[in-house]
Amino acid sequence: MTTTTRQSRHLGISIDRPAQEVYDYVSDPVNVPGWAPGLARSIELVDGRWVGESPMGRVVVDFTPRNDFGVLDHDVTLPSGETVHNPMRVLADGPGCEVVFTLRRQPWMSDEEFHRDAEAVTADLTALKRLMERS
Repeated sequence: MTTTTRQSRHLGISIDRPAQEVYDYVSDPVNVPGWAPGLARSIELVDGRWVGESPMGRVVVDFTPRNDFGVLDHDVTLPSGETVHNPMRVLADGPGCEVVFTLRRQPWMSDEEFHRDAEAVTADLTALKRLMERS
């Protein structure tokens, strides 16, 4: 049996806000442009699906249903038609929390592209931290 695994990076950030508050904000797709412009600068519900304008072009984002476990996984269908699964979690940590995003290197990505993708996700997580800690 042959298994193919891809390189992953777990990118996390601590946020000085309750986990439920962060989860409630991030799990609402309307808020994506406010904290994740690397994913979508704008987003709207079109025929029951969230469609965003991203730096890559028009993307469709399918979010996992709201849950009690802090799971924020989402699939992004790129303009090419390829769908990328993005595991994401909000983990309670005392009065605050940690948000962890698992970045998976896509088969077509060069080292430089993977590095740039990690920087973009880190920038989005940093924006989320700033936004949440301001409120």
